[in-house]
Amino acid sequence: MSDTDSFIDEVTEEVRRDRFYGVLRRYGWIAGVVAIALVAGTAWNEWKKSNEQQAAQEFGDSIITALEQPDRAVRADALAGITAPNADGQAILELLTAGEEGSEAPADAAARLLSVADTDGVQTVYRQIATLKAMSLPNSGISVEDKQTRLEGLALSGGVTGLLAEEQLALIDIEQGDSDAALTRLAGIDENAQTTPSLRNRVTQLIVALGGEPQIAVTSE
Repeated sequence: MSDTDSFIDEVTEEVRRDRFYGVLRRYGWIAGVVAIALVAGTAWNEWKKSNEQQAAQEFGDSIITALEQPDRAVRADALAGITAPNADGQAILELLTAGEEGSEAPADAAARLLSVADTDGVQTVYRQIATLKAMSLPNSGISVEDKQTRLEGLALSGGVTGLLAEEQLALIDIEQGDSDAALTRLAGIDENAQTTPSLRNRVTQLIVALGGEPQIAVTSE
C-alpha cells in the first residue's frame, strides 16, 4: 500500500469517527431517555404491585373486622361501608352483605345478589354464586318464572354449579306439585359423577320423601 493510500484510509477513518461522535452528540439523548423510561417503568410496576398488595390486605382486614361484629345488622352495615379495590372485591362484599341481611330483609338481599349476577366485568363464579343464593332465598319477591329462567340458564353451565341449579329447579317443581318432574331432575343429579356428597345426601332425602328410589351411593372405607 502506498503512502498516499494509507493517508486516505486514515482520513476516511477520522471522518467516520467524527460522524459517529456527531451522531451521538445529536441523538444520544434518545438512548438516555429510553434508559430513564425503562427504569421509571420498572419502578412504577413495583410501586403499583406494592400498592395493590397493600390495598388487598387492607380490604381483607376490613372484612374480617366487619364479620367479627356480634350483631347481624351491624355486620351488614360494616360490610356495606367498606370500599372495594375492584369489581370482584365489590362482588365479594355484596355476597357477604346479602348473607348477613338475608334472614331479616330477603328482598333487599335478593336485589343485592341479582345486581352482582347482572354486573359485567365480574368473574363468572361470583355471578353464578350470586344467582344461586338469590334463587334460594325464601320471600325474596322473585317470581317463579324469573327463578326458572335464571336457574335453567345456570344449569346449562354444567359442573357443580349446574347441579346446584338443578336442585333448586327440583324444589320449584315440588312447590308447584310436579313430583314427577322433580324426581326426574333429582335422579339426574344423583346419577351424576360430579355430585358432591352433601348434595347427594340432600337429593337422596328428597327422592325418598317423594316416594322414589335413590341410587345406592358408593362410599369409601
